[in-house]
Amino acid sequence: MARIALISDTHGYICPRILELVAECDEVWHAGDIGSAAVVEAIEKVKPLRAVWGNIDGTDMRQRFPEFNRFSIDGLDVLITHIGGYPGKYDSKVMPIIRQNPPKLLVCGHSHILKVMNDKSLGLLYMNPGAAGKYGFHLKRTMLMFEVEDATCKNLSVHEWDK
Repeated sequence: MARIALISDTHGYICPRILELVAECDEVWHAGDIGSAAVVEAIEKVKPLRAVWGNIDGTDMRQRFPEFNRFSIDGLDVLITHIGGYPGKYDSKVMPIIRQNPPKLLVCGHSHILKVMNDKSLGLLYMNPGAAGKYGFHLKRTMLMFEVEDATCKNLSVHEWDK
């Protein structure tokens, strides 16, 4: 079993409360728009990080992290990307990937809107943790935590704070 902290759209800011929650997990997944190396360093001091770059990320993040990060954890096939859309309205870059070989979990960021949905047509679970940073149109900063065990996501929790 692995306990996951899922964040996105930090835009160069990570608060101490998020780092406290990260400490309770086995790893952190960041769905892009990291914003600065300081965010990466703060997370990696606490737990291992898997991430992708987002549209605001510069050369440093784009050299360090991929646009699409696909991996398996405890039997769960995961695909993380920043701009992916959502079930019924996937982005044109991600659509061929998930149509040809759908992951069991698709994680996206970018929208600043927390959303968790089943895509029955592709047989996958979609997660967008919203935005954990201070910058953007969102009214609340959000993140997700969950466990992966036997190729299944369980015990999902939402954490939110005022901007």
